[in-house]
Amino acid sequence: MHYQSQQHRQKHATQKKIKRAIFYCLTAILFCWSTANLATIAQKPEPGGLNGQEMRQILDRGNLTEAVTRIEKDWEEDYQTYFEQDFAAREKTAQSISKTLSRLAVQTKKKPALIYAIPRTDQLELILILPDRPPINRSVPSAQKDKLVPVVQAFTSEITKVAQINTTSYLESAQQLYQWIIAPLEADLKIAKIDTLLFCVGEGLRTVPLAAMHDGKQFLIEKYSMSRIPAFKLIDINYADIRNSHVLAMGAENFSETANKQPLPAVPLELSAIARQWPGQSFINEDFTIVNLQSQRLQQRYGIIHLATHAEFRPGSPDNSYIQFWDNQLRLSQMRDLKWNNPPLELLVLSACRTASGDKEAELGFGGLALQSGAKSALASLWYVSDAGTLALMTEFYQQLKISSKPQDPPIIKAEALRQAQIAAIKGKVTIENGQLRSSRGETPLPPSIPKLESKNLSHPYYWAAFSTIGSPW
Repeated sequence: MHYQSQQHRQKHATQKKIKRAIFYCLTAILFCWSTANLATIAQKPEPGGLNGQEMRQILDRGNLTEAVTRIEKDWEEDYQTYFEQDFAAREKTAQSISKTLSRLAVQTKKKPALIYAIPRTDQLELILILPDRPPINRSVPSAQKDKLVPVVQAFTSEITKVAQINTTSYLESAQQLYQWIIAPLEADLKIAKIDTLLFCVGEGLRTVPLAAMHDGKQFLIEKYSMSRIPAFKLIDINYADIRNSHVLAMGAENFSETANKQPLPAVPLELSAIARQWPGQSFINEDFTIVNLQSQRLQQRYGIIHLATHAEFRPGSPDNSYIQFWDNQLRLSQMRDLKWNNPPLELLVLSACRTASGDKEAELGFGGLALQSGAKSALASLWYVSDAGTLALMTEFYQQLKISSKPQDPPIIKAEALRQAQIAAIKGKVTIENGQLRSSRGETPLPPSIPKLESKNLSHPYYWAAFSTIGSPW
C-alpha cells in the first residue's frame, strides 16, 4: 500500500511537471504570436499601401514609377474592398499616365497634371505627374498626419458654419493647406503651364473642399479647374463632346410621407432651368422614381442624369449611403446593378449631397461615386448648400457647359464648366437680390418658399466650395 501510494505520488508529480512544461510552452508560443502580431499592427501600411520605411526607401532610390504603381494598386484595393467589386482595371504606370495627360492636353486644349497626396505619420508625400515629363516628388515634413488632420477638420468646419458666412474665419486653415499641398509643387505647375489638376489623395483628404484652398490672394479654383479621382486606373480617360447630349433631369420638391425628408423648394426652378437649356426630359415628385428613371433610359440615350434630391454618404458599408427618390432610396451598393455605363453615361449630377467628413467609408463612397455608378464623371456636393445657392451654381454650371469661345474650339471640359460657375459666384456675377437670381442667363424670380438670404451674394465658399467634379474632369 505504501509502495503504491509513493508510486502514485511520483506519477502525480510527473504529471504536474508535464502540465507545467506544456503551460510554459503554450505561454511562450502565445507571447511570440502576440509579439509578432503587434509588430504586424505597428507596421500596418499607411495610406498608399506603403509604410514609412518602404516609402522612404522607394523615394530615396528615386523610384517614383514604383511608388505610383504601388499607390494606384493599394487605392484600387481600398475601393474594391469597400464596394465589394472587382474593377479589373489595367495597371497604369507613371509613364503611361504622363503620356495620357499629354494626349488629352492636345484634345482638350487644357493642360492637366495629376497630384498624389499621401498622408503619412511623419510627413505628407506629394507626387506630381505632368504631361510628357518624369514624375516629381516633394516631401512636406511639417504636415505630419497628426497636424494635417486637425487643420483639414477646422477648414471644413469653418466653411460650413452658416453663422459665419459673412466672415473669413476659414482663411487660416485654407492658407495652411495650400502651403502644404500646392505650394511645394507650384513652380513645377507654372513651368509646365498646367491649368487642370486631378487630385488622387489618401485617407483624411478625400473630402477636403479643395477648391477653397487659398494662396493669400485667391482661391485655388481661380487658378485651376480640378477633379478628385479614386485612382487614375479607375477613371474613364476617353474624351467626348457633350454639348448636344440629352439630359434626364429628375428631382423632388416634396417627398412621400414615408420618405420623411425635408422639402427642396428650389427643385422645380432647377429642373426647368436645365430643361430650357438642354434637350431631354424632366420629372418631379411622384414621377421621380427608380422605375421611371430606368424606363426613360430604355427609351432614350441620355448623356447626363441630373438628380435634384437628398443624397447621403455615411459611415459603414455602401448600404448605409443612398440617393433619395420620391418614395424610396437607391443604396450606393445598388447603383452598379443599374448599369448606367451601358449606354455610357457622361455625367451624373447630385445637387444636394451630404458627406460624413473625416470618416474613411463615407470618403470612399463620395470619392468612388463615378466609379460605382458607372458614370464617366460625377458632380456632387460635400455638404447641403442652401436651396438658392444650389440653384445658382447648377444654373450657371449648365450654362457654362454649353459655352465655346470659338466654333472650332473643343467643348469646355466638365471641371472647367464647374470652375467658371464657381468663379462667377466668387466675383459676384451670380447673386440673389430682391427675390431674383441673377446669373449669366439674366434674372430668375425665386419662389417665396425659398428662405431669404442675409447675404445678397454667394461669394462665401459655403455656397460654392462644396461642389466637386469626381472622376474624369473631361
